[in-house]
Amino acid sequence: MKSTRAIRIITSLSVGIVLVSSVSSFGLGQVSSSIARINVFDSLDDRPEKTSKAENYLLVGSDTREGLTKEQMRALRVGSTATAAGGRSDTMLLIHLSKSRDRVYIISLPRDSLVTIPEHISSSDKKTMVSARLGKLNSAFSYGGAPLLIETIELATSIKIDHYVEVSFAGFAGIVDALGGIEVCTKVDIDDPQSHLVLSAGVHTLDGIESLKYVRTRDFDGRGDIGRMARQQQFMSAVMRKATSSGTLLNPFKLKNFINASLASVKLDAGLAPNDLLTLAKQMKNLSSGNVRTLTVPLSNANGRYDGLSVVIWDEVLGADLWTRVRDDLPLVDEVTPTPSASASASAKPTPVIVDKFKTRTADENPCGEIK
Repeated sequence: MKSTRAIRIITSLSVGIVLVSSVSSFGLGQVSSSIARINVFDSLDDRPEKTSKAENYLLVGSDTREGLTKEQMRALRVGSTATAAGGRSDTMLLIHLSKSRDRVYIISLPRDSLVTIPEHISSSDKKTMVSARLGKLNSAFSYGGAPLLIETIELATSIKIDHYVEVSFAGFAGIVDALGGIEVCTKVDIDDPQSHLVLSAGVHTLDGIESLKYVRTRDFDGRGDIGRMARQQQFMSAVMRKATSSGTLLNPFKLKNFINASLASVKLDAGLAPNDLLTLAKQMKNLSSGNVRTLTVPLSNANGRYDGLSVVIWDEVLGADLWTRVRDDLPLVDEVTPTPSASASASAKPTPVIVDKFKTRTADENPCGEIK
């Protein structure tokens, strides 16, 4: 399964599927006590209406340094909790699970997306009301945490978010290490002075810290967040394949480490019960990787400017079409039957044409072009 960088796949899909295989060994009580809970929906009003029984999850990768050792922070070359207090939304994925649980869409939302941030209480003095205004999407998380981020995304998409999942730097690294590393393939050399990732073109197996550098790298190819989101989607596909492979599912030691790392590293909304995870896992355990599609929200300008800021601007027409399809639980890829030409044989049947206007990828594709 596919998409960014580090995060959601690991919960309702990967973790969910693995939980089904192992619940008898670990027990529902242990699963329940291992999950951190946060209230994110209680303060939200005037939310979008649901038009289907599909479910939408928001997966957020927070760049909080909490949980990282000094050695890990040195390896990543990031500031400590003292110099980089709190957390910012480093990655945002909207994950759509169809009503029948036979389709999954993972949509990357660029953190620099220009959106309207709703009215909110100032994060500095905790009492001044800040009027609604345009700003970058990740600013919503900085100003008001998960609740304001959810409210901002719902306003921009008219899609109701049902559940929230948050994963930290430390959690991501721990999950990758528990799986024994993740294989990635890059077509070009990578030498990013910001993330400090250096990789030659080809196939590499990355540990937790190197994987974190990989999904964060954005300054080596001139594509910024757009290139980074593509790599994050590819990485998540690799995580999904590894987490659901027989090498993990049939290895009790690796399975236990993966479950413990996953549950210890995520925060879930207070309304997502352990039973919900198990039910979801049972529903999705036979999901075909070809029915897991990843994509980035359609863009009209990946290098826009607003009020002196570098921003990403969504395509209004394609974006509206995408959000309608997600909201109404409709396919993203169309199968169109062409009109027969006048010279065609009466018995000839036109070959359907696949139209993928959103440029999706399936979870079994890897960055070097092969299907795995």
